[in-house]
Parts: sequence; C-alpha cells; structure tokens
Amino acid sequence: MSTPNENPDLRIAQSITPKHIDEIAERLGLSRDDIEHYGKYKAKIPTSFIDEQKVKKGNMILVTAITPTPAGEGKTTVTVGLTDGLNHIGKQATAVLREPSLGPVFGMKGGATGGGYSQVVPMEDINLHFTGDFSAVEKANNLLSALINNNIYGRSRNLGIDPRTVRWRWAMDINDRSLRHIVTGLGGKQGGFLTESGFNITAASEVMAILCLSKDLNDLKQRMGTIYVGDTFSGQAIYARDLNAHGAMAALMKDAIKPNLVQTLEGNPAIIHGGPFANIAQGTNSIIATKTGLSLSDYIVTEAGFGADLGAEKFLNIKCRAAGISPKAVVLVATIRALKYHGGVPVKDVKTPNPDAVKKGTGNLDKHVENLKRFGLPVVVAINHFVADTDEEVKVVMDHCAEIGVPVQLSKGWEFGGKGTADLAREVVKAVEQSKGTYTPSYALEDSIKTKIEKIASHIYGAKSVTYTQNAEDVFKRVEQLGLQNLPVCMAKTQSSLSDNADYIGRPRDFGITVREVEIAAGAGFIIPITGKMLRMPGLPTIPAAESINIDENGQITGLF
Repeated sequence: MSTPNENPDLRIAQSITPKHIDEIAERLGLSRDDIEHYGKYKAKIPTSFIDEQKVKKGNMILVTAITPTPAGEGKTTVTVGLTDGLNHIGKQATAVLREPSLGPVFGMKGGATGGGYSQVVPMEDINLHFTGDFSAVEKANNLLSALINNNIYGRSRNLGIDPRTVRWRWAMDINDRSLRHIVTGLGGKQGGFLTESGFNITAASEVMAILCLSKDLNDLKQRMGTIYVGDTFSGQAIYARDLNAHGAMAALMKDAIKPNLVQTLEGNPAIIHGGPFANIAQGTNSIIATKTGLSLSDYIVTEAGFGADLGAEKFLNIKCRAAGISPKAVVLVATIRALKYHGGVPVKDVKTPNPDAVKKGTGNLDKHVENLKRFGLPVVVAINHFVADTDEEVKVVMDHCAEIGVPVQLSKGWEFGGKGTADLAREVVKAVEQSKGTYTPSYALEDSIKTKIEKIASHIYGAKSVTYTQNAEDVFKRVEQLGLQNLPVCMAKTQSSLSDNADYIGRPRDFGITVREVEIAAGAGFIIPITGKMLRMPGLPTIPAAESINIDENGQITGLF
C-alpha cells in the first residue's frame, strides 16, 4: 500500500498549509461576501463578475504540448509553474484549468493538479469530488437518458421516437470498457423496451461540452434544449426541448455553471472549471472560467489537453470562436523523454540518456510549432525539466529551437516553483507584448463538414487523405437535413500520434485517416467525427491506480498522484 512518502507530489501538497480562500479572493479584488464558500480552501465565483471590456484587454497565454507519451508531459505543471513565475516577476496572473476526471485518477494517468512545487491545492479534493460539478453533469446527462426511455415506453403522450435512431448515451465518470455497448430494458414488459445503448465517460458528455461553451445559465438552458435526441418513425427530428427536459437539466447545473476558485502552492489564484478530454471532446476549461480570469487578472495562463493537434486546435477553432477571444501567446511544452520516445526509444527506456534520439524526435516538435504558427500566434517552447534529463540532451533541444527560430526556455517549476519558471515567464511576457492578439482559424464555418475535416487532417495532422465509412456518410446527410452544416468540427482522435494510428510516432508522413462514425452535438454547437479506433469510454489498465489509493482513520489520503 502506498504511503505519503512514496509520492513526492502528494507529500509536498500535504506539507503546505493553504491560505484561507478569502485571502485568495482578495488578490482578485473580491470580498468574502462575493464568493460562495465550499469550506476554507474552495469557493465558487458567481458569473456576474465577467466584464467583457476587461476580457478584451486581458492577456491570455495558452499552454499546449507536443504529442505526449502515455504518462503525459506536464502541461498542468508548466501552467501552474508559469502562473507562479509570472507573479514572481511582478505580474498579476491567475491559472485557469480544467477539472480532473476520475477516469484517469483511478486509471493510468493519475490526477491533474500539477506536480512538485507547481501544484494547485487542495490536491486531494480537486482530484476527487471537488465541488460536485462532474456529478451535476452526469446527473443532467442521465436525466435526459431517463426521459427519453420514459417517453418511448409511455402510451398516452409519447412522441413516436424511433429507438433505433437514438444515439444519446448514458454517462459515468469512471472508466469501464464493459459499459461501452449495453442492452437496456431487460426484465419483461415492465422493464421498458429492449434497446441497445451505452455509456460515455462524463468528460465526453455533450452536457460537459455545453457547460464549457455556455455564456450564462440562460444560454446553457437553451443549449440543453437543442440537444439532438433522434428521430420519430416518420423522420421528424426530436430535441431535448421536445421532451421538456432542458429546464430540469439546467436546474441540476445551477451551481456547476459557476467556476471554482482555489490556489497554487505559492498562494496565487487558480480558477478550475469543466473537464472535457481533448482526444474525445473539446479539451478546454469553460468560457465562463476563462472570461472570469480575464476580468479579474492582468494575465491568465490556461491549458488545452494533450498535444497541440488536439487541444490547441479545438481551443482555437471551437472555444475562441464561440467566446470571441484569442490568446496573446502559446507555450509549447516539450520533454526530453517525449522527444526520445518520438525518436524511436521505447517508453521503458526514455530515462536513459540518448541525445541522438532526442534530435531524431524533434520532427514532432517541428510539426506542432508549424501548426501553431499557421494560426498566426507567437510560440515559446518550454522544456519541462525532469531529473533524468542530461545537459547534453537539453542542449540538443535548445540548439534545435535556435535553428528553427523559436524562443525556448527550461521550465523547472516542479523542483523550484515560481523561481524555476521566472526565465520562462519573462520570455512569455516578451511574446505577449509583441503579439497582434488575433489568430487565423483553420477553416471557415461556411466550409462543408468534409472540407473542415480535411483541412484539419491535412494542415494540422499532415494527412494525405481522409476516408469515410458509409455510417459517417449517412450522418453527414442528416447534418445537412438538420441545417447544421455550418457548425465547427470536434475531432475524436488518438492523443498518441499526429495520425489516427497510435503506433505512428514522431512526425508521420503519407498517411490517411478514417472517419469511422460521426456524432451530432447540436447543443454544444459542433459535429464530432470519430477517427480510427477512438472510443468515448476508456478502459482501465491491468493495474488501475485505484488499487494504490487509501485513506486512514484520520482522513489522510495516500496513493493519489
């Protein structure tokens, strides 16, 4: 069984007494009466503090990454460290992050609160139930599922929904592969109609997407009503509003829509809200959280999930478009171990020094830099430093970045907190001050759905072709019939490669991608093309992280990472 000493991140987090949340609120110009307290170290911020004029003037820094190894490359650690670094050099900065999902926490990847001396706290609360936002999303999602089934079962006032057309799935925030495809309605006549269904992980629920893209509670309710459920036997489209579901769903979200205020280990503000995955959803925190941060701070540092081909692409093409905002600069996180991995070194050997493999792996870095510059944004490379990194390996990356003309700094936030990211902070401020403050999207909303997909595939991934199954073609026709062809696309793709094949590491070339199926997320306001073997309900590894987590009689948690 794990002990606190076996995990340095948890040990460090538990060794520091956080400031009272009232002190953190004061740093944002908020009084104790302005916030809604969840104990001494957590609070919610009402949405009324968003100031659109301040939003326009604010400095937003986006943190993204190269294609990660299975363990991740520390974007959150860099995001938190950079926030502390900016405050260390005299800038008022706030971290704006996603909420962790219990899937990775209990699965393989672990929590998402940073690491070492660049963490947000209370680490245990944030990684577990936090303030209940994920629970509210799950309940709202499953309420709609129940209302759909009840309407199909009812005789006196059913809408004539054809169960074969219903693609709405249940949601749960735990990885369980056995729930991907299920049969409901067993138990005879009183058990409802026998139907095929399944679960998405809560982070991939359309309700989560709606939470993160809504402007306010009214907008959230309207979006809930616009959720496409399926069709009647006569072919009429049915939406959640036709089931009178959206009011109750929004009621369940009345507190969840408010962003959460916590702090870094150095006592700087951190706003955490929403948690869609970037490989199967839009991968960024809420518009409300981002605008709240921009309204209350001079600088915000925010992140987008997985590599820049996923999180950053969706952050810019979906979120920024919907919110009318743009980052001033982008920090691209790279690690020596990931570059070795993309240079052909097996994961088990990435701690062994290998400068040649680092050099070989820079092709992946180059592609992400090119992609971000294609958006018209200044890029700063941050090398997230690990103990096993050698000076020779670091020099390879430094020299390579000089060759391609992109600024680079070593990030040592894990070991030293804000002091370890001060140089990175200065470089980022320089990029912000030189920024035009606007970006160029990858596609026009007027483009066809296929054109949008193909522009992302060719320009961002580097694919030479896109193939569509008949299932996908059928959904495209329905998208046009519903008049939704001008929506953006939210690509579901493996995070392990620029392609849709996890085995294609580095910078793959001359590959094609396959769009296997397509989902319509009319409430969220995008179309979801699902590529390759991507699944919207992950499974647990052979040895789940949950097996190492425990709690003692005093409430002290161990084994959480």
